Amino acid sequence: MVHILTEAISRTFTIAVLVFVAMLLVDYVNVLTRGKFSGVMKRGRFRQYASASFLGATPGCLGAFITVSFYIHGVITFGAMFGGMVATCGDEAFVMLAAFPGYALMLFGILFVISLGFAWLSDAIGPLLGPRYGQGCKVEVLHGGEECCQFDRKEVWSHLKRMSPRRAVLLLVLIGAIVASATGVLAGGKGLAGEHNVTGHHEWEGAMAIVFAAIGLVVVATSSDHYLQAHIMGHIVKKHLWKVVLWAFFALLIVGVGLEYWDLEALVREHRLLVLLLAALLGLIPQSGPHLIFVTMFATGVVPFSVLLTSSISQEGHALLPLLSCSVRDALTIKGMKLILALAVGILVHALGW
Repeated sequence: MVHILTEAISRTFTIAVLVFVAMLLVDYVNVLTRGKFSGVMKRGRFRQYASASFLGATPGCLGAFITVSFYIHGVITFGAMFGGMVATCGDEAFVMLAAFPGYALMLFGILFVISLGFAWLSDAIGPLLGPRYGQGCKVEVLHGGEECCQFDRKEVWSHLKRMSPRRAVLLLVLIGAIVASATGVLAGGKGLAGEHNVTGHHEWEGAMAIVFAAIGLVVVATSSDHYLQAHIMGHIVKKHLWKVVLWAFFALLIVGVGLEYWDLEALVREHRLLVLLLAALLGLIPQSGPHLIFVTMFATGVVPFSVLLTSSISQEGHALLPLLSCSVRDALTIKGMKLILALAVGILVHALGW
């Protein structure tokens, strides 16, 4: 039980760093360009669908994290975010590329095409779903003048010499993330999915944590006092990040306990007629571990492609955790829509003999 707790804490910290910097970059670029960045993204629905689906289709959860951050900041529509969640395979993408690259690329392409169509459909039926969170949480208000100029070379040295407690704490946390990831304390050890983690996707997550923490370090060190207080602390940390940390920790802890004391793989093997349904249902768990079971079983020829496709559509790794911290309703809506889509597509593909 102790190793499950420590692993949950480790993964939560890594996720928090990735989500924090993803949100920071979205806000930073948007404010730096005086809103032009979000304006470009908002200019066309298809541009949003294609961009979000492409980000979701990139290996790992990082692209999906950025997509959720776009939605939270009101940059993209609910449908665009839904498309990104359909397209993503999370960390398992690296496992699939290593185990069966041909089928993996085909799967990514299928998910991308499906995500484009259903992103449009999600927005088309949007009025039936009611108001969404992304319509109410817009990008932080853009100010004029010098107060929102985050990067001023003349002020950087003075920021570091008379460092505020907030800036010092953020810098220490980011430096700690870099050191912990580089030394293998975070994201590099044995994860919640046990032996499946030897394929290296946790090592990749650790490397990305180093890169993103370094980027965050530069932004925090060079930001103006106004941007640090109003945007980073007042909006990103106080309004979003602490909720992400709590949701991520308890979700990872619950999943870790379940994987430790419930033999999911044996259950699937004993009830093969329910494999496709189980693949869709287990995809509802906001974590990468359960999906790896179906990836492994497909790689060894135990289950057909339809089961892998069903599981891939239903799950999104832990990419949805940031949204859970902001709107449980939107997160449950996405999960429900993805479950229906996964079952419909999976049954169709299975009927075609795949």
